[in-house]
Order: sequence, then C-alpha cells, then structure tokens
Amino acid sequence: MIPFLLSPLAVAWLAGQASAIDLTVSKTGGNSSSPLLYGIMFEDINNSGDGGIHGQLLRNNGFQGDDPGLTAYYAVGDVSISQDTSNPLSTAITSSLKVTVPSDTTGYVGFSNYGYDGVPVLDTTYTNYFWMKGDYSGIINLRLVGNSTGTVYADHNITVDSSASEFTYYDTSFTSTKSSDADNAWQLRFDASTVAGSSLNFGLVQLFPPTYNLRENGLRDDVASFLAEVKPSFLRFPGGNNLEGETPSDRWKWNETIGAVVDRPGREGDWGYPNTDALGLDEYMYWCIDMGMEPLLAVWSGLTLDNSAVSGSDLDPYVDDILNELEYCLGSTDTTYGALRAKNGRTDPWPLKYIEVGNEDNVYSNGCATYASRFTQIYDAVHAEYPDLTIIASTTDTSCLPSTIPDGVITDIHHYLSPDGFIDLFNEWDNWSRDWPIFVGEYASTTANDGSTTYWSNMQGSCSEAVYMIGMERNSDIVKMASFAPLLEHFDMAEWSPDLFGLDSSPDSITGSTSYYVQKMFSTNRGSTILPVTSDSAFGPVYWVASVSDSGTYYVKLANYGSSTENVTINIEGATAGSLELLSGGELVSNYPHDVSITPSTTSVSGSGTFTVDMPAWAVAVLAVS
Repeated sequence: MIPFLLSPLAVAWLAGQASAIDLTVSKTGGNSSSPLLYGIMFEDINNSGDGGIHGQLLRNNGFQGDDPGLTAYYAVGDVSISQDTSNPLSTAITSSLKVTVPSDTTGYVGFSNYGYDGVPVLDTTYTNYFWMKGDYSGIINLRLVGNSTGTVYADHNITVDSSASEFTYYDTSFTSTKSSDADNAWQLRFDASTVAGSSLNFGLVQLFPPTYNLRENGLRDDVASFLAEVKPSFLRFPGGNNLEGETPSDRWKWNETIGAVVDRPGREGDWGYPNTDALGLDEYMYWCIDMGMEPLLAVWSGLTLDNSAVSGSDLDPYVDDILNELEYCLGSTDTTYGALRAKNGRTDPWPLKYIEVGNEDNVYSNGCATYASRFTQIYDAVHAEYPDLTIIASTTDTSCLPSTIPDGVITDIHHYLSPDGFIDLFNEWDNWSRDWPIFVGEYASTTANDGSTTYWSNMQGSCSEAVYMIGMERNSDIVKMASFAPLLEHFDMAEWSPDLFGLDSSPDSITGSTSYYVQKMFSTNRGSTILPVTSDSAFGPVYWVASVSDSGTYYVKLANYGSSTENVTINIEGATAGSLELLSGGELVSNYPHDVSITPSTTSVSGSGTFTVDMPAWAVAVLAVS
C-alpha cells in the first residue's frame, strides 16, 4: 500500500487516482549549493533604521539633517521650547533643546518627544540617557504617557545636579506597563519654581527598550528577533541608494558613524529624512556577529544620485578612504585605524570577507560610462592590500563592466518585476557561464501584471518570487547570494513598498508579509547539494527544486503559480518521515498591519519513499524528509 497523509493542507494520493505531477529525486549527482544563498539587504529607507530596527525610540534627538526644526518635540506645561545652536552638545551634535520657563511658573514642566509616529510603550524595562546644561539641582521626572488619554505607563524620578557651565550626562532605567496603541510620548519634566525666569538645555535624549543580545546602542530585541527567525546568511549594508548621496560630500561616511554617538553628526539621508547614524559601521558588524551572518560591506564608488561620477585621479582620495575603512575593519591594533577600532571597543578585526564596489552603477548613464575604470581603480587598490577579500561589482551589465572581469569577482543584478516577469526569468541562470558568479542583490515583485503598483505583498507576487528563488536555488553553484529588498518599513513613514516586513509604534505591530514567510521557508530549509529531479511534467504552473543536507535531510521546494489545485507525488528512495510546510491563500490576499491572515502551517508526513501533496492555488511548500 502506498503511504498517505490526510490533512487540510496536504492530501494523499489515493489508489486509482492519477497524480498530475510525479517527481523522482535522485540521490546522486547534482551541484553544490552556496551556503550564503539567502541573506538580507539593509539600507535606512522607510525609517527602517532610525524608527525601525535600531533600538533608540526618540526622533530628532540630535537635531541632525538639513532642517530638523522641532520635529517630534512638544512643550509640557507653561514653557517654550526651541532649537538652540548657541549651546551645541559637541562638534558633531551642534544643537540642543532649550526649555525656557517664564517667571512665577510653578509645578512640573518640561518637554515631550513623540518618537516616530508615537513611542512604543511595552511591558518592559527601558534605559534612558540625556545630557543637561543649566543651573538645576533636584528631581528630573521621566514618564511614558498616552498622548491623548494622559494615561501614565511609566513614572520615574532621577536626582541631578546640573550646572550652566557645561553639559552633564545622565543615565537611568525604569519599567513600564503596556499601552494598547501607538499614541504615546516620552516626557522629561522638572520643577519650574527653581528655573522660573531662566532656561535649561537638553541634548541627545535617548530611550531604549531591551536590545538584541543586550548590545549597547543596539537593535530592538523584538524586531531583530523576528528577523533572526529567517536565519539569513549575510547582511549587505549600508545600501543601496543610501550609500551614495546627492554629492560626494553627502555620501555615507563610515568614519562619521563610529565611536560615541555624541560624536556622530548624522546626515540628510537619501530617502527624504535625516539619518542619525547611531546605527553605524560597528553596529552593523555586531548585527552580523549576533545573527551569524557574513558582512557584505558596500563602499562608495564615486557615483552620486545626481548622475555625477568622480573618476580618474579625482577618485584617488576616495580610494584611500576605502582602504582606511578596510584597515579599520581588518587591520591589526598596530595600524592607525585598527587602533581606532580597538579604542571603540573591538580589539579583534571584524570578520569581513566581502565588499561591493558601489550600488547600481548601471542605472545612471554617467555611472555606466565610467564604472569599468572606477571599478578597476578600486579593485586594484583593494586587491593589492587584501587579496583574500571577495569583491563584488554593482552591476551585471557587460556594457558597464571591464572587458575582462578579474577572477573571483561576483557581479550584482537587481530585479523589481511583476509576477509574470519573475516567471519569465525562472530559467535566467540555467545556461549562464559556470565561471561567472552572481549576486542577486535586490529583488521583489513590486507591480501587478497589469502594471499597477503593489503596496502590500500578496500571494501571487510572493509565489512568483518563490518560483524565481527555485530557479536561483537550482543554479546555486553560481548564484552565490540573494537578498529580497527592501527589508523593513515603518508603516505610514515609508518611501518604498512592498517590504519584507513592517511595524509601527504600537505594541505587537511587527507584521511579516507573505514574502517574509516565503523567505523564511526557503532560508530555514537548505541543502548543501542540489539534486537532479526527473518528472513526467514540464515546469509550470508548478515549479520545484530538490536538495539534501550534509546530515541527510532531503528538501523539496514547490511553488504553484496557478489558479487551480495541483497534485504532486514526490519519490525519494529510503525517506520515511518528516514535515510539510505550506503557505497558501487567495491570489491577491495580503498580510496587513495588525491583520495577518496568511502564515505557514506545518504537518507531519510519513511514507516509504513516496509522499504526495495537494498544492493549492498560489501556494508555496517545503517538504523536508529523512
């Protein structure tokens, strides 16, 4: 008797019923699969860094960017507040918040910060930091308060002794109860009677919930933990377009993102809002270490977003800057920048093996016209100093690349397509040169087949991405790495969607898209060898790939890019038991903020080398058996 499984998710093939698709997985042959295949790409877009995965919750805390004004700040009580450039906190943080108290004012007054469309108020412990200048000895009251309701969720006092001669640093911690929504603010208050007729200044206020792996100035634990469930193998950072800047002076500057946060000037980011750069080079590296990812560091290649390109001898100082950055990452403590890294808390070199030269240098005409020479100039300098680094070119367009690509160089390609567009590219790498390794650095289904914009990932688009991923995995001897993009958005503060997952400032808001679950299913079920599969059917509407791990677990990944159920029988000699993970839903069904309707379901399977599955319309599945 043929073994079978009956469940709402997977239905057995019954005797006498012909299976539409019959697959037999070979236990020999095939090709090796890249252990780095599934990773993530990050840049600060959609407030995904500040206001997203970085733990610091208060907005505009350093008055950074071109014109910050009093964004997110409000007066509490009978006071006036202003941005004060005459009392800079440091040479980097060139403004502070001035709180002016009228004469005869009494009671507790101060200011609030509304964060990024609210402050997440959770049932947890917060750490709070601030700098203060002005004559004041007594109580500073810190609160988390419902902005509209006045509900107090946290109320904490700290005693300070501040002077008007210089800024004094204070830190403390307190616990909070949980709010039901995002409409909350952080408040700092003081006794007005002791300041009446005068003023106090406050600088770089910071509020952190628990951080991932308890890192100082680290990632939000809840957000990072949700991402860690994907088990990504690499992190590409810091962009993306956010690397480039409108001009060379506006680019992401590595040396301005290290050291104490009070010494980081931040910048006007490339996506329409300021970047604090509190999430800087070292924080990216700790992120990689804590999630077990390979760092993939993008370096500025001379191209700016205004379609200007610095090349030739004019590029030389920037090449030197790249070498300084690499010395900071890789140099011994006997070197200038290696010693600086140690001073900043990391004695050992960072485990950096991959760098990418630029970003999308094929997109702009001046970028493409000069990229071959710029890439060669940077490659020659880096390879001479660090011959073991793997260097990635930012495009696969041969018209933009050197006529001869150096051995070992990987080239990057990006695809933002309709669902049908990804189906058309299923076999993109089948006949590609096995001597030309590829990095699919950004991809996502961003439009419907009729050309309309997709804001929330839906099952049709995510299923098409799965089909393309199956094509990549079948060719993962040469497709070395791939990363969906963008990674994250803060809902209602986004410049680009769809994104892999999102959040807002309310509790329990972290929302995985349907594409998030596809990425998680594929990344957490990986073989080391891709196995041949014979079938009685051609690809479409069902697509598949099979692999085996070093420990002997067989994985078969399936995607049904079609509107009807398809029956699939899978033959794996000697396999007896395992699990079936299935993601399915309506063609245009999405997961929305606070309304997740589609998540994977897992059932146990058993058999004697044969497993059968009903693949619903617009479904993605992973069979894992041993």
